[in-house]
Amino acid sequence: MRDCFLPFASPSIGQEEIDEVVDTLQSGWLTSGPKATLFEQEFAKSTQTPSALALNSCTAALHLALLNCGIQPDDEVITTGWTFASTVNVIEHVGAQPVLVDVEPDTLNLDVSKVEDAITPKTRAILPVHFAGHPVDLDAIHALADRYNLAVIEDAAHAIGASYKGRPIGSGTNPTAFSFYATKNLATGEGGMLTGLPDFLAQARTLSLHGMSREAWGRYQQGGEWSYDVVCPGFKYNMPDIQASLGLWQLRKMPMFQQRRREIVRAYQESFAGLEVFDLPVERPEVDHAWHLYVIRLRHGALRVDRDEFIRQLQTRNIGSSVHFIPIPMHSYYRKKYGMKMEEYPVMQQNYHRVISLPLNPAMTDTDVGDVIEAVNDIVKHNFRKAVA
Repeated sequence: MRDCFLPFASPSIGQEEIDEVVDTLQSGWLTSGPKATLFEQEFAKSTQTPSALALNSCTAALHLALLNCGIQPDDEVITTGWTFASTVNVIEHVGAQPVLVDVEPDTLNLDVSKVEDAITPKTRAILPVHFAGHPVDLDAIHALADRYNLAVIEDAAHAIGASYKGRPIGSGTNPTAFSFYATKNLATGEGGMLTGLPDFLAQARTLSLHGMSREAWGRYQQGGEWSYDVVCPGFKYNMPDIQASLGLWQLRKMPMFQQRRREIVRAYQESFAGLEVFDLPVERPEVDHAWHLYVIRLRHGALRVDRDEFIRQLQTRNIGSSVHFIPIPMHSYYRKKYGMKMEEYPVMQQNYHRVISLPLNPAMTDTDVGDVIEAVNDIVKHNFRKAVA
C-alpha cells in the first residue's frame, strides 16, 4: 500500500509556466492584455477554430454564448442531466428553462435519439456536454438543430484535445465553451475559453467586460485613448494575463499531456479488462477521446460493497477518487422548481450509484498508476461475490 495519499487530480505545472507568470508579474500589466491576446490566438490555431475569447471560467463562456444566441426568458434549452450544475445554472441565469434528456448507456453523453421528442415550440437551443472528454454525436445534433432552427452551444469543459470525425472539438462555427479549472486537461487555476465566429465573439467580448466599448489594454497602453462607452450592461468575465501566462505553456504541452493520459488509460484498460465487476469507459471509432476522466462503473451485485464503500476502501489505501456527477434531478433546487425525478431518466438512475472516477493526470508516475491498479484489484479480490454477465 502507498505511504502517501495520491490525490484524484493534480495539475502538471513546470518551470516554463512559473517563468511565464513571473514575466507577467514583472511586466507591469496583470489583467487582460498581451498574454491573454496571445493565448486566444494560439488556442484558436490549436483547435482550428475561427476565433477565441479568453474568459475567467467555462461557466462565463456558456452564459455569454446563451445571451449572444438570443436565449430569452421562457425559452427552452435542451441539455443533459449528467453534468456539473453550471451547465444548467447558466440556462436559469438567462431566464430560460432547462429541458433534460437522458444519456447513452455506454458514453453517458446526451442521447441524441431522445432529443427530438423533447423539442417544443419554445425550444431555442441544444446544449450538449462532451462528458469525460468523449465527444457527443455532433452530426446528429446539428441535423436536428438545422431541421428545427435551433442554436447549438457545446459544453466542452472536458473536451480540449478531443476530436469528432477528425475535427477538433471547438473547430465548428457554433459557440463552444472550454474549462481551464485546476483539474482540467489544461489548467490555469480558474479560466475558460469561448470559440466561434469572429463577429459572435466580438459581441461576447463586449459583454465580458462590463459592456464597455474599449478594454483597459486598448485604453492604457502607449497611444491608447482613455474614453469609452458602455453599450450594454455587461459582466466581469475577462481572463487576466496571469492566468493566460499559465495557459500559454499548458497549451504548448497539450500533445505531451494527452499522450500521457492515453498511456495511463491503456494501462487501466488492460489491467481491468479481465475483471467481471466493472463496465469500463469506451472510445467510439469516430472520435478521439480527451480522457479528462476515467470512469469505471460497478456491476450491480458483483461485489459485497457498494460504490460509496468502494471509494472509502480506496481512501484507506491512499488512493483519491471522485464521482462524476450527481445528476441534476437529484439537486434540491431543480427537484423542487421543476419536479424533476430520477425515475424519468432511467439510464442516469441506473448508473449514478455505480460510477467512480479514478485518478488520471499527466503528473502521475508509472508507480502511481501501478498503485491505483493494485488498490482496485485488491478491493475486488477481497469483496468479489460472483461473476456477472
